[in-house]
This record gives sequence, structure tokens and C-alpha cells, in this order.
Amino acid sequence: MAPVYRIDDRPPPCPIALDAGLGCAETATIGHVEHLGLVGDGLQPVFPARAFGPALTVAAPGRDGIVIYKAIDLLLPGDVLVISRVDRDDIACVGGGVATAAKARGACAIVVDGPCTDIDELIAVGLPVWCRGRSASTTNRSFSIGGSVNVPIACGRAAVLPGYTVLADNEGVFVADAARMVACCIWAIDRQRRSAALRSHLAAGRSIFAFQPETAP
Repeated sequence: MAPVYRIDDRPPPCPIALDAGLGCAETATIGHVEHLGLVGDGLQPVFPARAFGPALTVAAPGRDGIVIYKAIDLLLPGDVLVISRVDRDDIACVGGGVATAAKARGACAIVVDGPCTDIDELIAVGLPVWCRGRSASTTNRSFSIGGSVNVPIACGRAAVLPGYTVLADNEGVFVADAARMVACCIWAIDRQRRSAALRSHLAAGRSIFAFQPETAP
């Protein structure tokens, strides 16, 4: 049976405005209250970074490198390429070539629930990448196994639907539909403001029990 590459249509544009300022929310703040959408699973940025944008999803099996480049050809500026390693293996499907191509298409980040390779090249390219470690075992376009693009995937411990919004920073990755992302980010930014006031209070040597959040600026 010939390999099948399933390429679904991109979902309609998000009807909810996602102001770039919402990207100032921190995943660790959202993690205080949200139990869904936190990718976890040891994913960390290759270098300190922050990203906020819509997901273009990929289900990538085995050593097939073709499906990754099929997805790259569909990227729009501001997209986050989110890749599920469906075999949960140690094969790296993101390296210097993939990062270079994705950046040229305007992607703002890559998130993959597997290892990366070419770490020095990834740093040089400058496209933020979140991954689970590194590996010398890599994909190859000579392996034609199949795969899917713009389909619901599992990335780490989170379900990611095409068009979901991705918030990624140095602490982790959070994904949600646009409405939920807006609500979580607004709450998180307000909490971060109050937390900053609390830290100033504590830094002055005052007791936490004397803090009055309702009077904080």
C-alpha cells in the first residue's frame, strides 16, 4: 500500500481578536489554575524564547521527513508549527534545514514532542524551537511512510487542534482554542501585575500577611 499523506484544509480564520499583548502572559501563571492544554512532557526551548500564534499541526511517524516539508509549504506568517511524534521515538525531525525553511515561510516558532538535532544551527537560525532533548537519529526524505497535516494531534500531554493558539515561553507550552486563550491570558496578566506588587512588598522586608492586593497599583 502506497504511503498516504493527509493534508486537510486550514481552518477558517479565528473570529476572535488575539491581541499580541496577550503573549505577555506566562505559561507558569496559567499553570496555577489550568489543567488542560499544558504540553509538559519535558519540552523546553532550545534557547530562551517566547512565541504566540496559531498552530499548524503535523502528525509525523518514524523517519519520514517528507511530511514535515509538506507542512512547511503551508505555513503562513505568524504560525507555530506543532509536530506530534506519533511513534514516541527518539528520532529528530527538526534540525537546521527545517528551522531555516520554516523561518523563511514566516513561522514564529516550532514545537515538537520529540528531540531536535543540529542545536548549534538552530541557535544560529534564531527561530524559537521547543523540543524534548536532542538526538543524532534523524528523519530522511528518502523514507516515505506517510503522515498528516492540519489534523487534531496529541503533543506531549495536550490535545492540539489546527488553529488552536500556542503560547510558549521558557517555562513551557500552553495551547487552547482562541476564546479560552484570551480568557487565560487576561487573567494571567492581571495576576502577574499583582504578583509584581507582592514581590516589591516582600523585597521591602514586609510580611506577606500584611499585603493588601486590593490596594496594589
